[in-house]
Amino acid sequence: MNPSAVGWIDKYFHLIKDETVPFATYRDLYGELKKTGFVYGINTRIPRIIEAEHKLTEDESAKINLLNALYYTYVLEKENTDQDIFISTINAFYKDLEINHVSFWDKFLNTNKGSIKLEKIIESRVYIDDNVISKTFNSIITNSFLYIDVLTFKRYLTNRTSIREYAQRIEYISINIIYHALNSKEKNKADKKLAQLFKNSLTFIDGEQQNFDGSYRELILNNFIEWENRYYLEMACLTVWEDKSLEYKESIFIYGIGKDLGFTDKQISRSLEEITSFFDKNADIIPFLKDNNLAIQFYDSMSKIVNKLIIRNSKRLQKELSESKELVALLSKSTVKDLSPEEKKKMQNQLIDIFKSIPSLAIFILPGGAVLLPIFIKLIPKLLPSAFDDNRVD
Repeated sequence: MNPSAVGWIDKYFHLIKDETVPFATYRDLYGELKKTGFVYGINTRIPRIIEAEHKLTEDESAKINLLNALYYTYVLEKENTDQDIFISTINAFYKDLEINHVSFWDKFLNTNKGSIKLEKIIESRVYIDDNVISKTFNSIITNSFLYIDVLTFKRYLTNRTSIREYAQRIEYISINIIYHALNSKEKNKADKKLAQLFKNSLTFIDGEQQNFDGSYRELILNNFIEWENRYYLEMACLTVWEDKSLEYKESIFIYGIGKDLGFTDKQISRSLEEITSFFDKNADIIPFLKDNNLAIQFYDSMSKIVNKLIIRNSKRLQKELSESKELVALLSKSTVKDLSPEEKKKMQNQLIDIFKSIPSLAIFILPGGAVLLPIFIKLIPKLLPSAFDDNRVD
């Protein structure tokens, strides 16, 4: 399954159609969403039942995790596994939430198929609205508040009134808790990146206009919705997390807010242990913990972009390359030894001709696009043989 290509939602349902529901209760689902990092806003893996054709980027994992969380929330609440009814319901939910906006080209290429509409909506929810340059130098580009969509959908399934206001309240409390948690500790570079990421992920409120004055406590003291309160506690634990330890001052903050939310010391301790375990297992792949220089960040980010472009266009690339035996020979040669200046020039010209015939690869023919060719050359021999028609359902 390739979540960067059209048809991935249909492929998802094809993959799970013969599987029994893997969660007996919402508690089981929540536990799985924590293990994948989805609740924390850091998607490090996807459900075991889903097999990806290629190594997924975080945004691709986020798409799968969001769909999986929404679908099984629906299944557990409604005791219904009908995918068509689910897709109709979730599209109506996002419409009522007023975030089912589509681009001009999506309107121009309008489709009545619910799964394709949902793919567009999920893509708009996963990506932070930021410019290309910023994304290039920042490998974190996914919305870290995606679990709020799931909480809001869970409520929507039993009460559809004032649904956007409900999402605004959860987002308001979450961002306030994050900022107050940061103020309870001495900030480091990772904390600042984390704070900026959550601020950029805001959808329902304006982070610039919020007064982080502690008034959120009035909203949580009389809040008896378990899964909301669990999420607020996770956000607090995530924000004050340190490498295998918590400072005494931070612990006071966490246990204080945990008790305000109605949790026992044992439950609070378990949340702290789980967030520590999560970071222990995933520290080497969590982007905001890396301290790479700009050159490495640029290379890593552009590698992901080129990787996705190759996968998305693999069928057409195979066709174009099959008609240029000389280019294939040069590509193969370039993977084992350096090409001469004449060979490099010839390969570049032939590649540009191919890129001109595939519009979404236009990034390669822009000024400076030639710097991407080494990445392309490195990736294409490995990807093309297996990256064919990823979302095909036989």
